[in-house]
Amino acid sequence: MSNTFIEEQTFKNTDFTTNAPKKGDYELCTFINCNFSNANLASFKFIECEFYDCNLSTVNIHNTSFQSILFKDCKMLGMHFEKCNDFAFSIKVDNCILNHSSFYQQKLTKTEFINAKLHEVDFTECNLTSTSFDNCDLMHAIFDRTNLQKADFKSAKNFIIDPENNNIKYAKFSLQTLPGLLTKYQIKIE
Repeated sequence: MSNTFIEEQTFKNTDFTTNAPKKGDYELCTFINCNFSNANLASFKFIECEFYDCNLSTVNIHNTSFQSILFKDCKMLGMHFEKCNDFAFSIKVDNCILNHSSFYQQKLTKTEFINAKLHEVDFTECNLTSTSFDNCDLMHAIFDRTNLQKADFKSAKNFIIDPENNNIKYAKFSLQTLPGLLTKYQIKIE
């Protein structure tokens, strides 16, 4: 049985918690002010879709494909991106709340996180090469054996990164963000 194919449709003010979306492949679709909270999106495929002002908190995204996706002004609490389909995984996150989410071992090269709240997000063993954290709040985010080569943290805040446990070669930091690299040494920067 083949999946439903939905192309170039706009979904506005839809509550998918009571009326589940059709399982299938969504291409070039736009979701505006939709509630997906706790929805089952397992094995769905989203290609070049945009989500605006949506609630995607604690959705089931097991084997879900996110290919060239924009999340703008969305609430995305407790999402487990490590369960997604890895093939062509590509997202851009702009002004979203992703607290308590996980990207464990996910490849996120060249990903843009802009004005995002990333409290307690797990980036353990991720490849974040050339990823940008533009004006992001990374309070209690976990960076453990993470590839941060060429990542941009110049305007990020509240992060703690152990330079001995992560690859930070050519990563970008500002003077204001240096304390996040030196926390483990218990030194004072004045």
